[in-house]
Amino acid sequence: MVIKGPSGERRVPFVDFHLEPGSHPDRETVLQPGELITSVELPNLPFASRSHYYKVRDRASYAFALASAAVALHQDATGAIKDARIALGGVGTKPWRARASEKYLVGKMPTKENFRAAAEIALQGAKGYSDNEFKIELAKRTLVRTLTTVSRMT
Repeated sequence: MVIKGPSGERRVPFVDFHLEPGSHPDRETVLQPGELITSVELPNLPFASRSHYYKVRDRASYAFALASAAVALHQDATGAIKDARIALGGVGTKPWRARASEKYLVGKMPTKENFRAAAEIALQGAKGYSDNEFKIELAKRTLVRTLTTVSRMT
């Protein structure tokens, strides 16, 4: 992302834009007072056209995601997955890449079983609390649905 402010222009990789609460729970991003995002630069991935974002929310109007998944897949002529990008949102303090799931999917065929295994890997070690425990399973199902949608795109 390109950010402009009183100190000039700076570039911040998207993965570094959101902050974890840590000692500053009042700050969600790296933006400083007076700064503005002026553009977002996306890499030209050869398979970016086979991508999908799916958001699950409480109501039909604009609302914060209970769970979301952004997925891009690169499949070979047989349908096997050559590369994958997966990001999950709504279930943590910041969006995160599911790199272990991406790695797991390489070389696999796009099946419900492989997608469910990738979802299990993505949420491995996730801890819910009494009011949001349901989000773990919701995130898994959201990821499986998004992977299924992307793998069927032509």
